[in-house]
Amino acid sequence: MNYLAAVTLLWAFSFSLIGVYLAGQVDSWFSVWIRIALASVVFLPFIKFRGVSKALIGKLMTIGGFQLGLMYCFYYQSFLLLSVPEVLLFTVFTPIYVTLLYDFLKGQFSPWYLVTAVIAVAGAAFIKFAGINENFLMGFLVVQGANLCFAIGQVGYKVIMEKEPVDLPQRTVFGYFYLGALCVASVAFALMGNIEKLPTTSLQWGVLIYLGLIASGLGYFIWNKGATMVNAGALAVMNNALVPAGLIVNILIWNRDVDLVRLSIGGAIILLSLFINETWVKKRVTQSRAQA
Repeated sequence: MNYLAAVTLLWAFSFSLIGVYLAGQVDSWFSVWIRIALASVVFLPFIKFRGVSKALIGKLMTIGGFQLGLMYCFYYQSFLLLSVPEVLLFTVFTPIYVTLLYDFLKGQFSPWYLVTAVIAVAGAAFIKFAGINENFLMGFLVVQGANLCFAIGQVGYKVIMEKEPVDLPQRTVFGYFYLGALCVASVAFALMGNIEKLPTTSLQWGVLIYLGLIASGLGYFIWNKGATMVNAGALAVMNNALVPAGLIVNILIWNRDVDLVRLSIGGAIILLSLFINETWVKKRVTQSRAQA
């Protein structure tokens, strides 16, 4: 859980950095490509080419293509359609995708995990539900595309690491995750990128370097490693912890107009769902499966 909490704090800045300094100013397809390319550089020195099966390499590259490559393609487009708080709000459905996908891949259904996910969604949805603009429907669908890809990637990685007999440290194979994402991002930039809208200021380059090396390069490795160490319910809840964290950063640094009362109550509901998952749901799931 500590891994997921640390990355939540790290990623809390990403939403505002993209929305304030990149969206509409730097080509979104280039932003996706350079962020993933920089993240790949972080893990290339650790990657092992011997002793790793081609099947595992293929799976990791596929997961990276979904969780990072396709997800970013949707994610960066959403900032052209929605405000930062709206993007944050529409990510609340990710926990449901995580829970249902994990159960599907494990060939089982645990309604107790779904309870914690639904409570977390309720808490995040309570935080901000204000007026919407004309791009609402398209923006909502684009964010859901990002949510689904993010869920597919992290659940897929969790299941693979639980099943695959990998004796090597995870950092030695995680580079394949980024290479898969880089393949998707390269195709997207080649087909839809606009080289006339590349970064023009040192601030924009600085934001991209931070997002690539730190938020993506370290963040996704730590997040996926943490995902292998918790149950599906806790993983679903921590996905929604990004919402209040991102809004708090947005308020304190960029002074966005957010209802502080709603933020506090919604954050408390999310924490309650995590408490319920850790103290009650885990026991119920273990008992029900032992009886089965």
